[in-house]
Amino acid sequence: MFGYATETFDEQERELLRHYVTNLDGPVFALVNLPEVVKGALFARYSRSSKSLRRLFLDEFVADLDVRGDATVDATIGLRRAEELYARVFGDYGDDSVAQLGGVHLACEQASNLLTKVLERGRLMSYLEQSTRYIPYDSRLQTGHYRYHRDPAVLESPLGARYVGEMDRMFDTYAELLPSLEAHLRRAHPQPGQVSDLAYRQSVRAKALDALRGLLPAGSLSNVGVYGSGQSFEQLILRMRADRLPEARRYAELILDELRKVIPSFLTRLDRPDRGGEWVDYLSRREDAMGSLVTRLWPGAEPDDGAASTETSVELVDFDPRGEEKVLAAMCYPYSSEPEHAIAERVLRLGARERAELVGAYVGDRRNRRHRPGRALERTSYRFDVVSDYGAFRDLQRHRMLTVEWQPLGTSLGWGVPETVAEAGLERAFAESIERSGELHMSMRDTFPEQAGYAVALAFNIRYVLQMSAREAMHVLELRSGPQGHPSYRRIAQEMHRQIADRAGHRALAAAMSFVDHSDAELGRLESEERAAARRGELGGSPLDAAVSHGHE
Repeated sequence: MFGYATETFDEQERELLRHYVTNLDGPVFALVNLPEVVKGALFARYSRSSKSLRRLFLDEFVADLDVRGDATVDATIGLRRAEELYARVFGDYGDDSVAQLGGVHLACEQASNLLTKVLERGRLMSYLEQSTRYIPYDSRLQTGHYRYHRDPAVLESPLGARYVGEMDRMFDTYAELLPSLEAHLRRAHPQPGQVSDLAYRQSVRAKALDALRGLLPAGSLSNVGVYGSGQSFEQLILRMRADRLPEARRYAELILDELRKVIPSFLTRLDRPDRGGEWVDYLSRREDAMGSLVTRLWPGAEPDDGAASTETSVELVDFDPRGEEKVLAAMCYPYSSEPEHAIAERVLRLGARERAELVGAYVGDRRNRRHRPGRALERTSYRFDVVSDYGAFRDLQRHRMLTVEWQPLGTSLGWGVPETVAEAGLERAFAESIERSGELHMSMRDTFPEQAGYAVALAFNIRYVLQMSAREAMHVLELRSGPQGHPSYRRIAQEMHRQIADRAGHRALAAAMSFVDHSDAELGRLESEERAAARRGELGGSPLDAAVSHGHE
């Protein structure tokens, strides 16, 4: 048994879908036989739609495609001739080099928020995840269930009835508070005269969803679009097979089934006991050994399940005091003929004005945050220990070029009520739901230590470490501090920037991150939604307009 809500399509839709997806019924499938720009656009729309990818394709994309030439294609059948071709190429050129060059667009649907963190762990893959900022979780699946993972082992246990009942109540609270909070926001922030109705509605909805997403448990379901090479998918499947979460191990096999239909020979090593088998055993043994050893070395080191600080904390725990000097030397290196140690010595003799001139010239005239200087900024790095709500962690974890490690999700680090919720007078209902989440987690964690995380509301705090070069810091902090961002991760990005300047003393590098936004934002997405509405008007509208006007968002 596996708790997936199967979609229904009529015969005409099924016949059409066969040309473009490798599976008509399961939660995992690959996209094939479509132009790359269509696959990219489809995934982009996917992140802001409550629809499945197959339904989205049928409703909003297929009408614009010429499908007559695809009548003989059946993507749901494995490609034997392709497998034979790949096998011959492997024999001539080696599997690693070839497996880096074949890519697949894969949809993983109805995945819990615990599973999405496993899916998005790989550094060399691209992801788009359904956004809690655009998709309300007040509707139910075709099965009549709310959108949360229903683990078979939990449901069949004595805790099954309580799990379903408490999870349903969390979603009931979310659905009840959403219209009340939107009404409060409209009263508190009336629509400016020059702002379009669509942009205003979207910004109000986004702020309400931002404030209430903390009510959602980590078992909430999401859709994830993944693009990666054969080699990247191989590594993903290995990690998932070794994961302790049963859902992850199950999805590993679903992913492999679909990938075998499009890149079969790229994945042959997974079935070999001396390759894939040994890799999975190695990963599992290492995980078990470290968990046991740390527990033995520091028994009783886990935090108590009691009162905890509800505040977000950001601590710069490691940096190079000479990092800025090293970056300056790296900036000069491509423009000099001297060895690096000689350049470093010259940099040491420079005064403050000359150093500022070097940074200014290297960074250049940045007109927007996408104008980023070169790799000299990778010469130094920063390591932050962060405690924040799980919702903010979800967003920051997706940055692939930084190093992220996190501790088990639980309830001992506390939680907080968003200011917007308190201002609307909804604090009591919010708090009761979070407390219900904590009690359910406590009742599950001894019997189901991995699945207990499904019950933990996104408002609960988690501890994690983020390590990044100055170049990646420029990207992350400028992006995540933007006024359209969620308040939780905005505060984290702003504090990281402050500590780079004040604690590390890298003021020139912090100044180069000129698009870090330290302002307050009321309806944070209002300006960006207005720009988006203007672009859609120039382009004659978009599927998003119709979806919003009909309440699909």
